[in-house]
Amino acid sequence: MMCHILVIDDEKHILEMIEMALTKFGHDVETAGDGQEGIRKFDEKRFDLVITDIKMPLLDGNGVLQHIRNSKRHETPVIGISGTPWMLEGANFDAVLTKPFLIKTLADYIRNLATIPYGGSPAGLNATLS
Repeated sequence: MMCHILVIDDEKHILEMIEMALTKFGHDVETAGDGQEGIRKFDEKRFDLVITDIKMPLLDGNGVLQHIRNSKRHETPVIGISGTPWMLEGANFDAVLTKPFLIKTLADYIRNLATIPYGGSPAGLNATLS
């Protein structure tokens, strides 16, 4: 199943790696280099899923998540990725990945989240993977 995915991260090499890998998995990927660019792109287009880093300048991943949850498309699944997973505690992400992570793990999360009807949350995906 191909998804239209928005990936937000301020580390260019991580953006490029995720974009390249997810494109090979057959997904249509757009990227944003910070949270403000990410929410602008989110507001302009429809995405099946958003992947966002947490620790970014200007607007962090928690701010991106809050913007999405307060939007008309609040049901859009959001995966949080972070090298500082304790910053994700109590957040309403659909899934959380701790950097570094395997691209296959990310692809599995995308497949699981993309098959869930909007508004649903997959059991067990809120756990942080190491």
